[in-house]
Amino acid sequence: MNQVVISGTGLYTPPFSISNEELITCFNSYVQQFNSDNAAAIAAGEVTALEESSVGFIEKASGIKARYVVEKSGVLDPTRMVPHIPERSDDAPSIMCEMAVNAAHQALERAGKTAHDVDAVIVACSNMQRAYPAIAVEVQTALGIEGYGFDMNVACSSATFGIQAAVSAIQSGQARAVLVLNPEITSGHLNWRDRDSHFIFGDACTAILLERADLATSKHQFAVVDVKLKTQFSNNIRNNFGFLNRADESGVGKPDKLFRQQGRKVFKEVCPMAAAMIADTVQHAQLSITNINRFWLHQANLNMNLLIIRMILGRDATPEESPTILDTYANTSSAGSIIAFHKHQDDLAAGAHGVICSFGAGYSIGCVVVKKL
Repeated sequence: MNQVVISGTGLYTPPFSISNEELITCFNSYVQQFNSDNAAAIAAGEVTALEESSVGFIEKASGIKARYVVEKSGVLDPTRMVPHIPERSDDAPSIMCEMAVNAAHQALERAGKTAHDVDAVIVACSNMQRAYPAIAVEVQTALGIEGYGFDMNVACSSATFGIQAAVSAIQSGQARAVLVLNPEITSGHLNWRDRDSHFIFGDACTAILLERADLATSKHQFAVVDVKLKTQFSNNIRNNFGFLNRADESGVGKPDKLFRQQGRKVFKEVCPMAAAMIADTVQHAQLSITNINRFWLHQANLNMNLLIIRMILGRDATPEESPTILDTYANTSSAGSIIAFHKHQDDLAAGAHGVICSFGAGYSIGCVVVKKL
């Protein structure tokens, strides 16, 4: 069975950043206008007044201070609060393809490889731009890769599930190298008018190149030691947007067609599941938690990450042990743990072990144990 390494990573960061201060100015302007327009109904008890938000509330609830988006002006327009992303012609590259190709080039360059060395492309993310043809096949063609490509969606755990699929393909001999790409345009499916969630997400795209160890030449290799996946159905994080929406006219425009969650339940249920999954994966790799030098966790919520690490280590982690990127990127869904891995890997010494862990809707949890070579 072929041994597998991660030999390159890449990151596409959109050009626009929205600070909490900018977001709150827009959100509170919308709230004030809504309450003014509905003053009589609110006074009569027919409509519930909306509550303003604050920078302090956002940072205490999430640890997020800013987020990158593919388009800013539409989000910050109180009369719109949706990004401007014009539909492109069928002959033009899709925006998700564009993001993925950018990140893929970085991963290939870091690995010292070209498109001719790659046999498969997996686009793994939360929300695909379209149902078909697959974004992965579009990216494959744009990069000039022979072989095959497919899309997959396991919400925020898509990247780790994609890594497992790539590992299996390489171990079996089906592919020499596989590109796993995670283009996340979360701004398009976020309800920017919802006080409890409008600050959560940001846009980004990550790329991971996995290949046969005997073919790898990169100076930045990580051996894939073990991968474990787990799913358990829950409605606590949900997005009902889909092609059947048009078949029920009564549901058109309802906010539940966008991202929604029961945050307290998610926090209470996912944290112990993720901690147990990490411990189980490390044990399955015939290691102990004390052997793990770094934890690249899903960047959804700082309080969740702090608690999970505390459950695992029995103490708070240092910033080096569990790096954070969500303060500037926010929750980028499947891309989060890979952004942390991409930005915080080069300082590790040869022989150091780490865990890439994602968790999210499904519930879905993926853990990848790696060793720096």
